Amino acid sequence: MSNPPSTLTLKALRETPTARIYAVGASAASLVELLGAVLGNPDTALAVLNQFPTLEDIARASNAELEDIAGIGKPSAARIRAALELGRRLVSTMPHERPSITSPADAANLVMSEMSLLEQEQLRVILLDTRNRVQGIQTVYQGSLNTTMVRIAELFREAIRANCAGIIVVHAHPSGDPSPSPEDVALTRDLVQAGKLLNVEVLDHLVIGKGNFVSLHERGLGFS
Repeated sequence: MSNPPSTLTLKALRETPTARIYAVGASAASLVELLGAVLGNPDTALAVLNQFPTLEDIARASNAELEDIAGIGKPSAARIRAALELGRRLVSTMPHERPSITSPADAANLVMSEMSLLEQEQLRVILLDTRNRVQGIQTVYQGSLNTTMVRIAELFREAIRANCAGIIVVHAHPSGDPSPSPEDVALTRDLVQAGKLLNVEVLDHLVIGKGNFVSLHERGLGFS
């Protein structure tokens, strides 16, 4: 963590938190200044960084952990999440920065730090081009996920619109156990068959647990 800002810097931030970023430029601003601009309060930013010193730490923090910090409520926690997500989406949409997927671990690493901490089920689709470069990551379902209610067409909608060559489906098990259920396997089988008809290859279906994952493709579940 960088050295604490000077009293003068804190005074400037308190007076004009966003103007400070505008004046020095975002790239020249410190982490506490950037976070202070997001939250509108440098003292709150310092409190967050005292608890979670790096961006990775902040990204891994649960909503409840963020809201336990003095000055952070649901709106401020949501602002932090939004800022992190904007950065993630920017990187995923820049062609020279788009990661290539060469293994299930590559795909899992894109979402593991966030999805392994989710308190409710969520299903995302990783969109890929012909060279397996990530074109985007779309959240399709969130909440109590009953696989019988998942609409297959919904999972392929963005891939077809963006003319993607393949997709990887990822969903989280809030229980922490990534073991695929019979419903997960049935959904995978339906997705693979639909992908063949739509000419969009389903490369894998990953189940994310607490810091670990299972690849249904590696286990031959739904892909045979």
